[in-house]
Amino acid sequence: MKRVLIISYYWPPAGGISVLRSLKITKYLRQFGWEPVVYTAENADYPYLDNGGFKDIPEGIEIITHPIMEPFKVFKFLTGRKKEDALNSIVQVRTKEKNFLDTFGIWLRGNFFIPDARSLWIKPSVKKLKNYLKENPVDAIFSDGPPHTNTRIAYFLANKLNIPWLADFQDPWTQADYYKMMLITPLAHKIHSNMEQAVFTQANKITIASPTWKKDLESIGANNVDVIYYGYDEDDFKNLTKKKDKNNFDIAHIGLLGIDRHPEYLMECLGNIDTNKKIRIHLAGQVDQQVKADLQNTDKIEVIYYGMIDRNKALQLGMNSDLLLLPLNKAENAKGRLPGKIYEYLRMKNLILALGDSDGDASHIIKECNLGECIEYDDKAGLQNFLKEVITNPAEINPNDEKIQSFSNENQTNKIANYLDEII
Repeated sequence: MKRVLIISYYWPPAGGISVLRSLKITKYLRQFGWEPVVYTAENADYPYLDNGGFKDIPEGIEIITHPIMEPFKVFKFLTGRKKEDALNSIVQVRTKEKNFLDTFGIWLRGNFFIPDARSLWIKPSVKKLKNYLKENPVDAIFSDGPPHTNTRIAYFLANKLNIPWLADFQDPWTQADYYKMMLITPLAHKIHSNMEQAVFTQANKITIASPTWKKDLESIGANNVDVIYYGYDEDDFKNLTKKKDKNNFDIAHIGLLGIDRHPEYLMECLGNIDTNKKIRIHLAGQVDQQVKADLQNTDKIEVIYYGMIDRNKALQLGMNSDLLLLPLNKAENAKGRLPGKIYEYLRMKNLILALGDSDGDASHIIKECNLGECIEYDDKAGLQNFLKEVITNPAEINPNDEKIQSFSNENQTNKIANYLDEII
């Protein structure tokens, strides 16, 4: 069987969405003629943990690790954060007012830890993997970024050892919406851009998470780019059944709810609806302090915060809901933003309310699957009409099952295997 080296900082017990792309691809690759060999961090400081991912690791695969030195513990100490506080979303989700040290930390991260805060892992990883590959050759390399430390490790290996390389992007690099929030100087931007261009030159194939972002990458020089969606794993839904409460109308949001995704008119529009049902908003994941302040309980509306919960509980919460909330980033490149949870929302086959670009990739997918609408953030009348209709006069849902199934992790991994076959 052909062998592929998968380079991924995120690996179980990492929680959240970032770990799932490499993990689910690894899970299904053997079905398509590829044996995965995984390289990951030995002692990573993941923002949060979830042991549920271990069940997806294929039996008997080789996993190579190497220690990593990260600056997060020092930063937490300096800014008065607890050891368990998450930092992955500091520019999007605030738990307190941002102070000078927060701003300095963001600036330091964007200008000195290039391409990202895991950059100290690059040189020792390249050295270890070069020695490994001399005795244990592989047919191809697959890297998944961000963090683009993964991408840089793969770049050096492909360049020095002439191994075919598929460079995957969950998010763009210099075109990412949060890139501009990192206070990056012109000099640092030049370094980031040069590194990014080196990927375009060296990689035999590039994949990215949305059609719009594919075009964006091509506009700055990338070639041979195709789309790999995050997808959903059918196995994650095997033991889940819908348990809806007929006395309530339940709205759920799963994942990070940052200031850049603030659903500002939601509470006002819900409050204007005349219904005998109690409206409950379920929020699982990190929520920005300003968003929390604006989502206040009323006589008609109850807001329930779950914090960080494991994936199985989060998926069950979504299954039980009448409406799934999907606020998209308010950013220049938001048209291509396809959050990983959108595919799990689709698989739940409950109605989806997205907020954002009505002509964006997310809007097109939701409409193609016949599972809801995407409404512009400032379209208060449109939001009001949509919520009133679905709460007071709900229609039967008729999802496009064939389209939904095309987004399964198994089908997306089949595409990856085909691309790997092509580049060798």
